[in-house]
Amino acid sequence: MTPLNAAQEEWQTLLNFLPPNWKILARQTGAIKGLRQDKSVENHLRVLLMHVGCGLSLKETAARASQAGLAELSSVALFKRLRKSKEWLRSLCEALLCEQMPCARTDSRSFRLVDSTLVREPGPTGSWWRIHYSLRWPQLSCDCFKLTSSQGRGNGESLAHFALRKGERVLADRGYCRAADIHYAASKGAQVLMRFNPDGIRIEDAHGQRFALLKHLNTLSKAGQSRGWTVMVPLEGRDAVPARLCVIRKTKAAISLSLEKLRREASKDQRVLKPETLRYAEYVMVLSTLPADEFSTQEALECYRFRWQIELLFKRFKQHAELGHLPKNDEQSAQAWLYGKLLVALLSEKLLAHARSFSPWG
Repeated sequence: MTPLNAAQEEWQTLLNFLPPNWKILARQTGAIKGLRQDKSVENHLRVLLMHVGCGLSLKETAARASQAGLAELSSVALFKRLRKSKEWLRSLCEALLCEQMPCARTDSRSFRLVDSTLVREPGPTGSWWRIHYSLRWPQLSCDCFKLTSSQGRGNGESLAHFALRKGERVLADRGYCRAADIHYAASKGAQVLMRFNPDGIRIEDAHGQRFALLKHLNTLSKAGQSRGWTVMVPLEGRDAVPARLCVIRKTKAAISLSLEKLRREASKDQRVLKPETLRYAEYVMVLSTLPADEFSTQEALECYRFRWQIELLFKRFKQHAELGHLPKNDEQSAQAWLYGKLLVALLSEKLLAHARSFSPWG
């Protein structure tokens, strides 16, 4: 029996951390359908991970795969394999995520989590890009991916980057809390739940007057108290959109952390904090167009916490799986590449958790 070298031993160890049905998923999703040669599912995955996990270019990956005896293919053929493997990589990520959060699929309420993040290509002259990303909850699957320049008109955070559908529930951060975004969602029949940004949007009462935010916040004096108020979101040339402002007061510890962060950032940017900004830091405020009879104030606030999943996703992309050579010109390959990066991050987390929890023997 031929002894395994170190690289082969490590690869066999890694395979033990994949979902049990990883080979079946490859066939079900069509990842290896139509391959004329090198039909080994194991080698196919290994070559893909050389590209997305090690940050190698397509050309260098193809060369190394040939030297290692894994596959004989060109950079163009590898590019096609990556595109074809998008659903397979997504399924592997979904299975690993569900291992971490077994309760995710038991939640009957579906949401669409949207956000964007800036990424930079490697090297001193690497360009900056913005990834606009949409994640389905509880499926934890990407349903929209868009890559734009980090600067320029129309390239910032906006719900307009996403094709919204009637009845969808969209969760978004304060960067999307603008009248234009809320009206865009309303025009598509979608409902939104987003972090309220007092400085970025005007809300009014039923009489068309500016909503007295500080006055209403004063009614919440104890940690954990929550209330909701009906407000209107105006936009020039359109009828105002009705919404609810849902607010909960933070604990003293949470308030202290928020104020510390605000002061630190203000000192760094040499800004003077406004008194009302310090008051706003004492509360979590979300703006919602979800039906009040389906989502109480407390439920709306709780549901907003799901949005943290997309923050964790971006953290995995950036900290655990360096983004490497970003494919910019093809949406399918870009999505497959991102799923590959997420798979690397999830496997790394699972390996580390196993190493911390059990006595190692190798």
